[in-house]
Amino acid sequence: MSSLKITCVIVDDEPMALNLVESYVEKTPFLALKKKCSSAIEAMEFIKNNPVDLMFLDIQMPDLTGIEFSRMLPKETRVIFTTAFDQYALEGFKVEALDYLLKPFDYAEFLAAANKASTWFSLVKAKQQPLISEEKEFLFVKSEYKQLRIKLDDVLYFEGLKDYIKIWLKDNPKPVLTLMSLKSLEEELPETKFMRVHRSFIVALKNIEVIERSQIIINKQRITVSEQYKPKFLDYINSNSLNL
Repeated sequence: MSSLKITCVIVDDEPMALNLVESYVEKTPFLALKKKCSSAIEAMEFIKNNPVDLMFLDIQMPDLTGIEFSRMLPKETRVIFTTAFDQYALEGFKVEALDYLLKPFDYAEFLAAANKASTWFSLVKAKQQPLISEEKEFLFVKSEYKQLRIKLDDVLYFEGLKDYIKIWLKDNPKPVLTLMSLKSLEEELPETKFMRVHRSFIVALKNIEVIERSQIIINKQRITVSEQYKPKFLDYINSNSLNL
């Protein structure tokens, strides 16, 4: 079981459901209950001055639904939806909920969802540690519950996918998948070796094989250089071109 403490709030307009989830939280060692609320409005007021990691959030509530409220939460607060109506599952995943519990659910189902949250927060904590070695030769990432050391020289490019990054490597047909943002990674990478060329791509400059119009070709993969990043990329190309 995780040693990481996850602070949480329960929101449900049904007192019995509220008390049941509270009993589940109290028997889960890595969860720390900060508040139980009978409406989204009450929860909204609480988290203004009391930020929490996780919210167990009912969907069907008066005044403000759980789906509507989830869109107002700070990005650091994640959601596990609880509802009696399975037609809301798609909406729940559209707002990137960590999980979806269909009432009535037992403790085993609750614990499975809580463990998923624990894994997510553990990965977030790991990504906040220094990623790059002092020599700027290695990248340390957490993938599939392991810390992997990846040689920067082996990286072809990084591809962003919501909260995850795919790391494409030489001689490896499958990417390494890790939980972090391209923005945080970009801040760690040596600028002399890597450049962001698109909202979803950071490329290893030495592995660029061909530049064709506004596209880079690396290992047969075509990557578009978007307008936002084109000026910096063109400066790099011009400074490394032969003036004949």
